[in-house]
Amino acid sequence: MTEETMPPADDRQPPAVRSAGEDVPWAPAGGPDAPGVSQTQATFQVLTEAMPQMVWSTRPDGFHDYYNARWYEFTGAPPGSTDGEGWSGMFHPDDQEKAWARWRHSLETGEPYEVEYRLRHHSGEYRWTLGRALPVRDDVGRITRWIGTCTDIDQAKRAAEQNELLSRELSHRIKNIFAVISGLIGLTSRHEPTLKPWARDLQHRIAALGRAHEFARPHSEMSRPELGTSTLRGLLTEIFRPYPAFDEGRIVVAGDDVFVDDRGATPVALAFHELATNAAKYGALSTPDGRVEVGIEARGPTMRIGWVEQGGPPVAGPPAREGFGSRLAELSVVQQLGGTMRRDWRPEGLAVEMDLPAAHLSREWGG
Repeated sequence: MTEETMPPADDRQPPAVRSAGEDVPWAPAGGPDAPGVSQTQATFQVLTEAMPQMVWSTRPDGFHDYYNARWYEFTGAPPGSTDGEGWSGMFHPDDQEKAWARWRHSLETGEPYEVEYRLRHHSGEYRWTLGRALPVRDDVGRITRWIGTCTDIDQAKRAAEQNELLSRELSHRIKNIFAVISGLIGLTSRHEPTLKPWARDLQHRIAALGRAHEFARPHSEMSRPELGTSTLRGLLTEIFRPYPAFDEGRIVVAGDDVFVDDRGATPVALAFHELATNAAKYGALSTPDGRVEVGIEARGPTMRIGWVEQGGPPVAGPPAREGFGSRLAELSVVQQLGGTMRRDWRPEGLAVEMDLPAAHLSREWGG
């Protein structure tokens, strides 16, 4: 039996394994040294037994007929007890329907199988696991077998949940601080009627700052803000609204526009929130006459965004040490959005140029 890589059916699927020869079990009883075991069979069994992951294999119809030793060590199930459809009983009851639906879809379509579920450990607890599988095809493209793995991701999953809990708690406390400050301003203005117009304006800015914070803080899939139908220019307007320079016309957003949803909102908001904060502390917005121009240009599948500061303190060059916020903003653009970010420390003010893939800003573009 020989093996080679077969091109995928379309560009969206990874390669499947292609086999030639008779359809025989890949990991027969007796181990790799048993009589009649081919070199391919022996190699497969040695490889699967050496892997730290749980490995399993099924017939074309999805009947499970092989598990490596890691499966039985993890689950504590007697050998052979999870053959056929017995494996589903090892899943958490709340996850069985989802796992079965994904598996049936893969069997019907030949598409790769991938799902997260809780698998019963030999200790009796359920641990989060990532299940994956790819089909094995013969020379004419027919599926002759499925090969899959189960990877224990419980520790990473629980760490992510803990980080999300801490992030939400921190966000809640920050919102409470904004609310307390706004309340104190309101109480003060009651005793000074002449301050009421100023107090209302300040309260509106604090509320806008709270909304900007919600966009700019790190989010998980569960906590991302619901944008509905929003655009890049609309999002930037929301980020800049807390700054007096925006109402004064000294922050200008112009150019093309594109839809943005929760996929791109947080990294974009974080990057421009950091630029605006630094401009207010050290750059163009730290002076009464300073200006910031934000230009957006659609270049095919890419959105180019320019940030140009003018009228602020003279710039001698790049800072001696880059702050954490600036590094975080660049990481958001480069790693989360797959874009590029270039800074030019001109004497008249900082200029920044970003190229962002439109497909990473919205599912409407990216699918």
